[in-house]
Formats: sequence, C-alpha cells, structure tokens
Amino acid sequence: MARAGQAGQSARAGRGGRGGHGLARVAVVVRAGAAPLWWLGVLAAGTGALVPGLTGRRTGLLAGAALYVLTAAVVAGVRRRRYVALARGAARAGRHDVLQDRAVTARVWRRGHRWWLLLAFLAALAGSAVLPAAGGMLLAGAGTGLRLKAAWLGRRERAGDALLWVRVDWLDKRGGSPAGRKVRALRSTGIAAGDAAPGGARRRTAALVRQG
Repeated sequence: MARAGQAGQSARAGRGGRGGHGLARVAVVVRAGAAPLWWLGVLAAGTGALVPGLTGRRTGLLAGAALYVLTAAVVAGVRRRRYVALARGAARAGRHDVLQDRAVTARVWRRGHRWWLLLAFLAALAGSAVLPAAGGMLLAGAGTGLRLKAAWLGRRERAGDALLWVRVDWLDKRGGSPAGRKVRALRSTGIAAGDAAPGGARRRTAALVRQG
C-alpha cells in the first residue's frame, strides 16, 4: 500500500524506507514553477512598461506579446514524447513507497530554483531598457507554458485513471526535471492517491487517501 507522506517525512523521502522510495507527483513538479514565473513576469512587465526604452513602449509590448505566446507554446510542448513514453511504462507504486506531499514537492522546487528565478527577474527588468515589458512577458509565458503542460498531464492521468509519480532521488539537485535523463521509469497509483488532483492542483479535500 503506497502511503501518503507528511511534510516531516521529506528528508527521508528520497531514500524511502523498508525497501520503498520517496515519490513526487510529476505534474506537481512541472507545475511548481508556474506561479513564480507568472507573477515575477507580470511584475517585471508592469515595471518595464513604465520605461520608454530604446524602442518605445509600443514596440516593446508588441514584441512581448509575441514572446509570451511563443514561449508558452514551446514550454508547454517540450519533451511531451518523453513524458508519454515514461507514462506508458509506469509501474505500480510499491506498498512501502512514500508519496510526498504536494506542498513539499513545490517548496523543494522553489528553493532549488530561487536564485535562477531572481536572476531571470533581474534580467527581465534590465531588458526593459531596450524592449519595455518584453522580458517580463517572456517569463510570464514560461509560467503559462508550465501550467498548460501540467494540465495536459492531468488530462492523461484522468484518461488513464492513474496518477504519475517520479522517484525523488531521480530528480535533479534543484528538485526538477521529472522527465530528465536520470529518470528511468515512472510509478503510478490510483486516481485518489496523495493530496494533489490530476494535473497537480490542490485537492478540494484536505484528507490524504490511502491507495492500494
């Protein structure tokens, strides 16, 4: 029986217990960067729009809109074949595998990427000196793309009536890349397992469900 892990178990989740492994929801890892990128992008774009820049606000906003759409599409579509292949070969989670809480998974990702997020925000602000608001809209597009990818994963989970999980120790050192080279296979559970709904959003009910 796969057990839903509490936040305090996160330190040992990577190595698991009694032969099991710590498992993080794939969709939650993907979704973890969506909100930070979106809000930092909106803030950078709003601030950048106050600066005329070398090209002028109109040009900057038009370029930013194009970057937003393009970035969202690229981020949402990248590595889909890899996710599909891993999902097809997903094995059932074992009785001693520990399901990591949604909040823990998101917190690990955000802590691991905090300096990258800060640098991206500062770069977006600096870019406004040339193209006002464009850099911020690019960041917001990346956040939108991650949310769209998580939603796509959620549709696959609902269609297959199974949630997808990845071993915590196969994620990269910043808690990301759920379809990276280190990931050799995914695990699956029933649709009600854990505290995150299909697609990685928070469940409406706070109760954790034991899944056989």
